Amino acid sequence: MKYSEAKQGRTFVIRLEDGEVIHEKLEEFARTHAIEAATLIALGAVDEGSKLVVGPEHGRTKSITPMVHRLDNVHEIVGVGTIFLDKDHNPTLHMHIACGRDERTLTGCVRRGVKVWHIIEVILTELVGSSASRIFDEQLGFELLEP
Repeated sequence: MKYSEAKQGRTFVIRLEDGEVIHEKLEEFARTHAIEAATLIALGAVDEGSKLVVGPEHGRTKSITPMVHRLDNVHEIVGVGTIFLDKDHNPTLHMHIACGRDERTLTGCVRRGVKVWHIIEVILTELVGSSASRIFDEQLGFELLEP
């Protein structure tokens, strides 16, 4: 286990609008408000055509091949995530959402493009004094949190 310590900073109440792409808007918000680290919770709905990363194609292999699922209809969602700076000092969102419709639920990461259906409510809590960042791992092929 690795860890670092941070304190709570500002708290923002955010409403994402119809058609906005979750990770793009939240990363833009973080840049605009000079947020380097944060935790987020979200609820609302996402539109058909949204793409989720739903797991690696194979379990423990040296190279990771992500599986992408395209939503075929509107889904209710709840999600949690974090924002930390990458190596270029850009705020980068890592958020997973559970998407439900009728009696089915699908969970995945929003990085491939998840669009808002009408609204998504987000509570973003800034973390201050954090030394954590996202570092690209060559072997795995994605960014890992380095506390």
